[in-house]
Amino acid sequence: MHQKHTIHFLSTTTTKPHFLSSLHHHDYSQRNLHFPPIFSLKATTTTTTLSLPLKPPKTPEIPNISPPSQTHSHSHFQEKMLYLDSIGLDFLSLINHHPPIISASLPDLKSTVDLITSTLSLTSVEFRRIINMCPEILTSRVTDIVPIFTFLLREARVNGSDLKRVINRRPRLLVCSVQLRLRPTLYFLQSIGISEVHRHSYLLSCSVEDKLIPRIEYFEKIGFSRRDAVTMFRRFPQLFNYSVKQNFEPKFDYFVVEMGRDLKELKEFPQYFSFSLENRIKPRHQCCVERGVCFPLPVLLKTSEEQFCDRLEVCCNSSIPFRHSPLWCTNCDTIIQSNIIE
Repeated sequence: MHQKHTIHFLSTTTTKPHFLSSLHHHDYSQRNLHFPPIFSLKATTTTTTLSLPLKPPKTPEIPNISPPSQTHSHSHFQEKMLYLDSIGLDFLSLINHHPPIISASLPDLKSTVDLITSTLSLTSVEFRRIINMCPEILTSRVTDIVPIFTFLLREARVNGSDLKRVINRRPRLLVCSVQLRLRPTLYFLQSIGISEVHRHSYLLSCSVEDKLIPRIEYFEKIGFSRRDAVTMFRRFPQLFNYSVKQNFEPKFDYFVVEMGRDLKELKEFPQYFSFSLENRIKPRHQCCVERGVCFPLPVLLKTSEEQFCDRLEVCCNSSIPFRHSPLWCTNCDTIIQSNIIE
């Protein structure tokens, strides 16, 4: 039989607690409360004993050890520096010119270097030159470079024996997307009549929208028809490599203003833009003006210095050339008229 305990709620004030006032219709002051058998409470005159759970064991502290990845990363960084130094490349210089080299994995670097040097049979000097021109090559994966070699050989029709020369001239080809850059440029060059693109493979890395088309449009702007402009680029594709601001504009202004020549001469000899304005075009034109001689553009610019002086001397000691002579140019009529007036 369970022992009964009487619990009395005592208060020193006349105000009942809030939780009792809400239950005022019950009289808990004299009610006997029975605890179920699950609680074992032993009442004595002074203390009550309760059984408490044991204190959980203290978890041992784990010593603070720095992550091994930091040490591994530092070791990997050193290995990469030593490898690049072993093939003659300055790692710090590469970081300045191409920061992504920091995150490149050493196995990928080795695979890329092995592929390029073995495929192209490059010497260490040739390889360093290529990387200095285009450091992005080092962070290219083998899976990206192999399709480029395949494209150049199969679609651009570059001879296997010429592949080394092509890459040496334009290393950036190795970081161009076949789908987004190389193939669209190939199709554009073929569409304007440049059939032997392999002879001008350096142009394949150029953007059609940003570089090729704007140069054709410039020649239309200065007075050539679309057909004539395309003919000039087809005849001399190197025009695509020249700057509009630094090459075309100053040379064309001098051609029209100072030389007073006709656009037809440029159409027939677009190589005019390949000669230095200060070192070749101006000096030779001024010599002709001083001697009262006019040469066609090819004779004026293509001949060596000795040949030019010899022809200049011959013309000064003879009469004006006949119209069917190769020394005749469209400006000769103007010279004849000026001599008559004088």
